[in-house]
Amino acid sequence: MNRREFLSSAGAAVVAAGTVAGSNQTSDDISATTIPRWRGFNLPPKYRGPKFLEEDFALIAELGFNFARLPMSYWLWARPTDWLNIDEKALEDVDKAVEYGRQYGVHVNINFHRIPGYCVNGREREPFDLFQGPEEGQQKALDAAIHHWKVFAGRYKGIPNRRVSFDLMNEPPFSKTEDRYVQVVRALVQAIREKDPNRLIVADGLDIGQTPVIGIVDLGLVQSTRGYLPKMVSHYTATWVPKNEFESFATPAWPMTDDKGQLWNRDKLRAELIDKWKPLVEKGVKIHVGEWGCYSKTPHAAALGWMGDLMSLWKEAGWGYAMWNLSGDFGILDSRRADVEYEDFKGHKLDRKMLELMKES
Repeated sequence: MNRREFLSSAGAAVVAAGTVAGSNQTSDDISATTIPRWRGFNLPPKYRGPKFLEEDFALIAELGFNFARLPMSYWLWARPTDWLNIDEKALEDVDKAVEYGRQYGVHVNINFHRIPGYCVNGREREPFDLFQGPEEGQQKALDAAIHHWKVFAGRYKGIPNRRVSFDLMNEPPFSKTEDRYVQVVRALVQAIREKDPNRLIVADGLDIGQTPVIGIVDLGLVQSTRGYLPKMVSHYTATWVPKNEFESFATPAWPMTDDKGQLWNRDKLRAELIDKWKPLVEKGVKIHVGEWGCYSKTPHAAALGWMGDLMSLWKEAGWGYAMWNLSGDFGILDSRRADVEYEDFKGHKLDRKMLELMKES
C-alpha cells in the first residue's frame, strides 16, 4: 500500500464511522479518560532497524491481546547531523504497521524511543541534549522534536484514537524537578494538537518512567509507567543496566529480600508501583504500563511468581500493559530460557505457562 492508498483508506474508514463535528474523532472514538484496558506487547524491531512484520500483529490478536507499542528511533527517518530533514519514504513502514493494526484489531501506540536530543540508551550520541547543557542546544533539540511530531501528527490525522495514539518519548531521565520535562511535554503536545487537536497522547513518567508527573495533568494525557521493579528479578545479569539500579545480585526468587534487608513481595510492589500513582488517578488521569517484563536469565519460577503478582495488581487497578517484547529475551515467544519446556507454535517456541498467566490477568 502506497502513501496515497493509505491515506485514502484511512479517510474512508473515518467517513464510514461518522465523524464528530469539528474534529477527526468518530462517534465511537475514545479519549484519554475513556481508554480501554489495552494489553499487549512492544514491537521493538524498528528501534534496531528491520521492518515491522504483519505476522506480529496477527499473533498478538490470535493470542488474545489488542495493543502494540512501537518504540522507534528517529535515526531511521532523519540523521542526527540534519535533524530537520525527514525522509518521509522511510515512514511508509510505520504506515504499514498502522494498517496491520487496523486489519487485526490491534491498537498502535507510536513511540519515539530516541527523540532528537535524548535516548535512555546512548544519550551522549545526540549533538545536543534535550534536558541539559547550554540552553541554546536544548532549544535546538526541542525545535527538532517539535518538527518530527508535527510530521507524524499530520501524517496520521484522521485516524481514530481507538486505532492510533502517540507516546511522546521513551523514559525521560532522572531529574531533581519535573520543570524541564513539563516544558518539553507542553511544547510537544501543543505542536501535535496544532495539526490534530484530538489525538490521544501518552507521556511517560519521569525517572525512566517511574515517577508520576503532576505538572501535565491539565493537558488531558494518559501517563505511562513501568513494571521492572525490583530489577534484581526483572533484569538479573542484564549488562546494560547500571549496577547501582540493582537491589541485589543474588539468584532471583519470589518473594525476595534485597541487600538492605527489604522484603519484595506483592505488598511491596503495590507500594512502589501502584500507590505512587494514586495522586494522578485521583485527578482522573488514566495510567498504562508502557513496558515491563522479565529477562530470560531469571529462573522461570521466580519470573512467573513476580509477574503474577504484578499483573494481578494492574488488573485490580484497571491498568493495561505492554510487555517489552512479543518475541525475544523478555517475551512469550523464542525467549531462549534454559528452564522452560517450550511448545511449538507457528514456527516459534511458545512459553505456554507465561502466556496463560498473562491471559488470566
